[in-house]
Amino acid sequence: MNANKLLSILPEYKCDQKLDRINIKKIEMDHREIVASSMFICIKGYTVDGHQFAQAAADNGATLIVAEKELDVSVPVVVVPDTSRALAHLANEFYQHPSKELNVIGVTGTNGKTSVTHIIDEIHRYVSQKTALIGTLQMVIGDQNYPVKNTTPDSLFLQKNLRKMVDENTEVVTMEVSSHALDLGRVHGVDVDIAVFTNLSQDHLDYHQTMDHYLFAKSLLFSQLGNSFNQKKMKYAIINQDDKNASFLKRATAQPILTYGVKSEATFQATEIEWKASGVSFKMLTPEGVVEIDSKLMGMFSVYNILAAAAASYASGITLTDIQTVLNQTTGVKGRFQPVEHQHDFSVIIDYAHTPDSLENVLSTIQRFCQGDIHVVVGCGGDRDRRKRPLMAKVACQYADYAIFTSDNPRSESPQSIIDDMVEGISFQNYQVQLDRKNAIQQAIQQAKKDDVVLIAGKGHETYQIVGDNVLDFDDEKVALEFLK
Repeated sequence: MNANKLLSILPEYKCDQKLDRINIKKIEMDHREIVASSMFICIKGYTVDGHQFAQAAADNGATLIVAEKELDVSVPVVVVPDTSRALAHLANEFYQHPSKELNVIGVTGTNGKTSVTHIIDEIHRYVSQKTALIGTLQMVIGDQNYPVKNTTPDSLFLQKNLRKMVDENTEVVTMEVSSHALDLGRVHGVDVDIAVFTNLSQDHLDYHQTMDHYLFAKSLLFSQLGNSFNQKKMKYAIINQDDKNASFLKRATAQPILTYGVKSEATFQATEIEWKASGVSFKMLTPEGVVEIDSKLMGMFSVYNILAAAAASYASGITLTDIQTVLNQTTGVKGRFQPVEHQHDFSVIIDYAHTPDSLENVLSTIQRFCQGDIHVVVGCGGDRDRRKRPLMAKVACQYADYAIFTSDNPRSESPQSIIDDMVEGISFQNYQVQLDRKNAIQQAIQQAKKDDVVLIAGKGHETYQIVGDNVLDFDDEKVALEFLK
């Protein structure tokens, strides 16, 4: 693409050299990925400033640099006020606005994003639509899996892969949209058709500082649905009516709203809920009548996830009959209330719960069916919100009979200092400390008796432990199975 044509998308930029003969074949923000005729965009990260690698990018073949200041390099430099914002515009233009050719469903909230996106994806695949999925676990296009670095990748990765999805005849893409991504503008340029809100509870305050700022970041997904209406391609906001922030999020969007809930009257509402050892059943009230749900999933959080996925799929044009079929057969997502299969007379469950709210939800679900004692292995991540640490410990001790506090991605912090934060001021006595996570899991399994339940919380699908700058292999399921055998 001609450089002048590409840059014309930007409202302002400065360059003292002629660019009309420069042709851009690739956009990159990593100098190591540069090839001939590339545009290199200098991005200031948390630890690395891309401006430092501008000449290295030129040496690798970049013919144009986009930066926030003048640079002494061997190729033309285009100066813009904000390279991150410019990146979103340039990537969207370079890849020819791919999201406009897709049905894009974005899911945001503290808990439930992964489960809701997977159920939505499963429903659309059931009706023979070619789907793609972007989230915490991976990116999936059709039957191909690709790794991702963040829950919501950067705007360049998104636009490049949304174009790949279009080229491979994808019809619908469901993506997790994190508060970080919304605040940092990673989804700028993505034309979202359906925005889903799951819930809001304390998390990420190391970044957002206050719950109000955290809520505002979430609301951006709904305000960015736009202010105009297009009957040929309607947009919808799907909102959890039971969440105390529902009214704020409703005011954030101009688009039609579908609500869901259990406690409140909603467009999609669960009534007559019955808990069983094999899952949960309920009547789902919908705009077209009552739908009987008999799900293999467990817990009140699963009821909300099911309702959210049903509402989003209905807004997407899927019939309630097809939605019902999938909801009654889905088995959930790896690392989300995942039973570990073994031959003993007690249960072991792995779950990603890493916030006070999600841990409480999981433990209260276990209380409904556990006939013995509940053991929980849990920790808190290093270099993350310290304020939630004592809350996590309190929930663990309050809802479980025995708690073992251990390491969970301590990163640059001392594991002991994280535990000290957790137990500070705690009045419960039913906890132990075992800093080594492997030993903590072994200890919980050895303590379990007939009819007990062991919950290993916090890591879920993760197969690593981050200690300092090292990413070490660690899989809760594999470790548990080692001791169970």
